[in-house]
Amino acid sequence: MTPPSLSMSTASAPQRAWNHPLARPLGALALLLALAALGVPGFLHLEIKDGHLYGNLVDILHRAAPLMLAALGMTLVIATRGIDVSVGAVVAIAGAVACQLVGTQGLALALSAALGAALLCGLWNGLLVAGLGLQPIIATLILMVAGRGLAQLLTDGQILTVYEPASFFWLGTGHLLGLPVSLFVVAAVAGGTALLMRRTALGLFIQSVGINPVAARLAGVRTAAIVCFVYLYCSLGAGLAGLMIASNIRSADANNAGLLLELDAILAVTLGGGQLSGGRFNLAGSLIGALIIQTLTSAIYALGVPPQVTMVVKALVVFAVCISQSPSWARHARRPA
Repeated sequence: MTPPSLSMSTASAPQRAWNHPLARPLGALALLLALAALGVPGFLHLEIKDGHLYGNLVDILHRAAPLMLAALGMTLVIATRGIDVSVGAVVAIAGAVACQLVGTQGLALALSAALGAALLCGLWNGLLVAGLGLQPIIATLILMVAGRGLAQLLTDGQILTVYEPASFFWLGTGHLLGLPVSLFVVAAVAGGTALLMRRTALGLFIQSVGINPVAARLAGVRTAAIVCFVYLYCSLGAGLAGLMIASNIRSADANNAGLLLELDAILAVTLGGGQLSGGRFNLAGSLIGALIIQTLTSAIYALGVPPQVTMVVKALVVFAVCISQSPSWARHARRPA
């Protein structure tokens, strides 16, 4: 006869697995891929051509790369009870600066200037939120509007096409070890962010500021510096995403580049288990959330869903995933039958 304790442990193992922070996001991603594979034969097929790996899965990862970069920075901002709705504008500014300079000033200066402009945007947001005490959504809304206008001024409202140097296109369309370069960029940024959060006290400080900023300040945490840092980091990620997008399309489109990317980044964080109330964040969950959004978009197009109902289908799926992560739903699911 099986001992009661062993039986209880075995019975609770699936429940413990389901309660893992990444269980629901991974389950949603797997379900979307399964439905797409059932509806579109060969959706999961991969093949190697000219030493490069091709397939829908690779395309999903590649197209989700800018969103994943934005989501990583947004994760830290949301963890401090903040929000940054200027991400899309920063993407447009970085792309515009890079495309303006890369043809005449060289690749290194163009990339440095683009990332520098992104950091200035983050510093602006950080000073408004941490220094002046403005509400994060109001402070970043200023840059959301003004930043898009600044990018349009830099490009005269036109699509600025870049023809050279060819090395500029490597970031968005190049391959390394058979995979898109964008995947290695995301892996490097995600790995560096994870090390920074786990191997230093910064992660603990961010979490403490998000849980209770007053208590954190009284405990000696420099809350203003922490808040300023997360906005700087978020804008830096958005600037890198802007470079990736500009490199991929070989142009700067100030009107459409990064449009509504901030909303997808916020959504990716929440899909990954992050809480808008602050304190709780999961970098891996945010990356999975970005993949859920891109997988859903790719699957909808592959299934031939009419464009006029695409957003409705996307909203319904996102609603279902968010509901499954709510505390009320979790309590109901744990209730014995």
